[in-house]
Amino acid sequence: MPTAARILVIYAHPAPHRSRINRRLAEAAGSLDGVLVHDLYETYPDFFIDVAREQALLEQAELVVFLHPIRWYSMPSLLKEWVDSVLLPGWAYGPGVTTLRGKGYWLAVTTGSPEETYQTDARHGHPFEAFLPPFEQTARLCGMQWWPPHILHGANGASNEAVDTHVAAFRARLEQFLDTTRRASAHGI
Repeated sequence: MPTAARILVIYAHPAPHRSRINRRLAEAAGSLDGVLVHDLYETYPDFFIDVAREQALLEQAELVVFLHPIRWYSMPSLLKEWVDSVLLPGWAYGPGVTTLRGKGYWLAVTTGSPEETYQTDARHGHPFEAFLPPFEQTARLCGMQWWPPHILHGANGASNEAVDTHVAAFRARLEQFLDTTRRASAHGI
């Protein structure tokens, strides 16, 4: 079992060797003390998920980051299997269940299409926010605090400068969380 981390990054990219941005985000997160990057496709290539292990990792974390590309307006298939297998009634949600209550839920995603294609009169027929309710409801059902998502649209055509800025902003937000909670712990809050 990996050591406890205050931030657990659930990294789900089915082709990380082809990932230009998600891989960099995972590397940036993994370079920080207090962050565990958990690569689902590396850990479970057979899709057989160790539920007890995953639940133990979630219990230890204060913030859970779901890092992945958007695939068909949703999450990659292994992450969906992980959600179905790990976030069980009576453990993750339900009457009297508090396992995940108050933990942060942060979605860090990329899309292949540019932002302007997520409009009512454009290719995807809806603003991108229309595709977020299943993610938000998962957080809500589990009693987690929904954080505004960190999104890079048009990842396939993003400039190196845009990628650098996106990765730096992601890392800075993780550092801010770690620093804020460290200060609170030091002051007994």
